[in-house]
Amino acid sequence: MPYTPSGFFCDRLIRERERRDGEGSLTKPVRFNSQDFSTLRQETLQRKNLFEDDTFPASVESLGFKELGHKSNKVKNIVWKRPKEICENPQFIVGGASRTDICQGDLGDCWLLAAIACLTLNEKLLYRVVPQEQSFSEGYAGIFHFQFWRYGDWVDVIIDDRIPTFNNQLVFTKSAERNEFWSALLEKAYAKLHGSYEALKGGNTTEAMEDFTGGVTEFYEMKEAPKELYKIMKKALERGSLMGCSIDSLVPARFETRTVTGLVKGHAYSVTAVEECKSSQHKETKVRLVRLRNPWGQVEWNGPWSDNSKEWATLSKAEKEKLQHQSAEDGEFWMSFEDFKKNYTKIEICNLTPNALEDDKIHKWTVSVNEGRWVRGCSAGGCRNYPDTFWTNPQYRLRLLEEDDDPEDNEVGCTFVVALMQKNRRKERKMGANLFTIGFAIYEVPKEMHGNKQHMQKDFFLFNSSKARCKSYINLREVTQRFCLSPGEYVIVPSTYEPHQEGEFILRVFSEKRNTSEEIENRIEADHPVPAPASAGEESEEDQQFRTIFQEIAGEDMEITANELKNVLNRVITKHKDLNTEGFSLESCRSMIALMDMDGTGRLNLQEFRHLWNKIKQWQGIFKHYNADQSGSINSYEMRNAVNDAGFRLNNQLYDIITMRYANENMNIDFDSFISCLVRLEAMFRAFQAFDQDGDGTIRLSVLEWLQLTMYA
Repeated sequence: MPYTPSGFFCDRLIRERERRDGEGSLTKPVRFNSQDFSTLRQETLQRKNLFEDDTFPASVESLGFKELGHKSNKVKNIVWKRPKEICENPQFIVGGASRTDICQGDLGDCWLLAAIACLTLNEKLLYRVVPQEQSFSEGYAGIFHFQFWRYGDWVDVIIDDRIPTFNNQLVFTKSAERNEFWSALLEKAYAKLHGSYEALKGGNTTEAMEDFTGGVTEFYEMKEAPKELYKIMKKALERGSLMGCSIDSLVPARFETRTVTGLVKGHAYSVTAVEECKSSQHKETKVRLVRLRNPWGQVEWNGPWSDNSKEWATLSKAEKEKLQHQSAEDGEFWMSFEDFKKNYTKIEICNLTPNALEDDKIHKWTVSVNEGRWVRGCSAGGCRNYPDTFWTNPQYRLRLLEEDDDPEDNEVGCTFVVALMQKNRRKERKMGANLFTIGFAIYEVPKEMHGNKQHMQKDFFLFNSSKARCKSYINLREVTQRFCLSPGEYVIVPSTYEPHQEGEFILRVFSEKRNTSEEIENRIEADHPVPAPASAGEESEEDQQFRTIFQEIAGEDMEITANELKNVLNRVITKHKDLNTEGFSLESCRSMIALMDMDGTGRLNLQEFRHLWNKIKQWQGIFKHYNADQSGSINSYEMRNAVNDAGFRLNNQLYDIITMRYANENMNIDFDSFISCLVRLEAMFRAFQAFDQDGDGTIRLSVLEWLQLTMYA
């Protein structure tokens, strides 16, 4: 369900406040659905029953929405059971968590299981995601919890242990050990995080790798792989990086197709080891080998170095033990590095630190995380192909402050990785959401504009080419690329390929040395929130006309109500044919009175009215400038310029609100809405200044003051 403007922005403010309190860190993860594991477990034990999670119930809704939805025959015979109903002596983990504990069921989530298999190679990482001291014996209450990284925060996800079964067999992920359940419960928690099991169907291994580590992923196409790929892979595994690979399926309809060599196209594999060994056939050189695992737990490579191939006979017993060679149909197999390169088309490496691939020294990289949103009609400008709107996309100022200590290939500069990730698209899949095609471009900021936090305007992008950009716009959850640029200031512009596509994203920048990145336009101020005194001097003919009309309508008390104000303004405004307007609504006039009502009567006297009229004349001129075609409205993308001309400096979040509040379905803002917006801005700035007595930019309001302020404005 789409956010309402107030709902979305209230939620965002709360999240930002939680982060300031340390919420979302590894030591203080966000409680998913506000559920606290210790509290719920204790309450369940006291009641002497088993926990039932009403936020992810044992129902069809938790299974899915289409192929696993109400109308599907697949779900009719599924029974949710607890492990103690499935087998005797269920265990959370049997003999340590290992990659053989993960066997794919009837869900197309091999990408997830390949990542879980990688996770088991690093105990520290594994037990961060799968908290220890969970069991089916001591303190068992039918409740378990797991922790995932989600868009910048660590979240703690609680589940009950009811798992989908068919004929008393687990329908989805299972372990090779029938009484082991950690991998099935981990899959359930991840399904809850995304709304259903079906939401996990189809994906990219890197997505889950990052959700298990908070790391950043880099892709290599085998045909473009660097010469040092073997060394890169070996070093990455030594440093705990997670690694997956796949073979592209050229025919989409034949996804997950087995080849004669036993490999499967369109399928995700884990890379679990990279080793060199001495063979009697290759005395001069060492043989380079790669170990891979098929998440199915079966179907293996049958070529050289496969489980029963003749090549193993050329190795000594010690070499075989070093490689932990065993002949078993467990989905895991070795192959030569050369065969690996020939058969697989891409490899993805999730680095726990971005420098894990290329450097022998361990550095602490600077990481900055920015949350953003593309809003139709305001900040969803599309790519550079759409110059009229591209400049309205969110912009992030990047300052690269120090060069790398040990540049490679004599390339002097600052190394950094940009990672643009779109949020919530998997969770919203049941509502028809698909991944957007996303990308980003980086522009150098001229020296004379350093330190200037203003949003770069349209002309800047018309006359300056990008300094760097992602290789291509692509419909993945995240687009990542490494760059090396000279120290200085840059602007990163993340966007969807097409304009007008709404979505949330996070932009992460990792750099070897110090950097800062922040969203442009974080300064919020107004040039003239305090009403200017009425200018002395001769009245114009229009002013005299207004005085006459005012006296005529106001009567003896010389004050006018909102309804009377509407009559006064519309008698004059409708004569301006170039505005193409039907005049002001009663609601707009009520807001105008709230703005100018200095004595709290709910009416305007002549002096207050004169102030208002001067403002309307000024704003009318701005509207005419942007209403060049005299259509009676201005494009919402130009609203930021119009608001700026009126003397208000806002940030992207506020421009988003203005668009959602005042633009029509065609993303246009008419004259009445334009004036109403500026009236509201002026009123709220003025009210804030009145409360901000010490000028520190923060105020404290009681509930009564808050309601009085917002209800009248």
